[in-house]
Amino acid sequence: MNYTEDKLFDKIKFQEEALEIGEYENCIFRQCDFSNTNLSEIKFIDCEFIGSNLSLAVLTKTAFRDIKFNECKMLGLHFENCNEFGLAFTFENCQLNHSSFYKTIIKKTTFNNCQLIEVDFTECELTGSIFESCDLNNAVFNNTNIEKVDFRTAFNYSIDPELNRIKMAKFSIQGIPGLLNKYNIDIEN
Repeated sequence: MNYTEDKLFDKIKFQEEALEIGEYENCIFRQCDFSNTNLSEIKFIDCEFIGSNLSLAVLTKTAFRDIKFNECKMLGLHFENCNEFGLAFTFENCQLNHSSFYKTIIKKTTFNNCQLIEVDFTECELTGSIFESCDLNNAVFNNTNIEKVDFRTAFNYSIDPELNRIKMAKFSIQGIPGLLNKYNIDIEN
């Protein structure tokens, strides 16, 4: 099995050049195009993806351990198919629209300035996570554990407190309508 450490991958189109199945540790993937590629069974450990496109990549048993995604386009990804052992990442300035975290355990995950439009967080374990300045328009929270999650600067969310575990979650006063949507009431400033 291939083992690659401390390598910079710069501006590579992985549809044309295959990424070998193996383990990639402490590597940087800068402005790489993984869109529609098969990343199944590849292990990424302490890696950083910068300005890369991973949209519609296949993530079957893909391992993401302590990964940083910065300014990445990540549309339509199915994180529930990833290897769940050690699954940990942070997202900064990323587009994750139409992705799914169904039943994933991603405690203490940071989403900073991300688009999370129509993302599925159904039955997800998000305890202690942070949604800093994130657009959660039409994101789905159903039977989701959002205890101690910080939504204070997030916007456009709709979360039903009766269908989710929300103890000690943090919301701003501007976010209160997102907790009361199901009641179809008009809240004015």
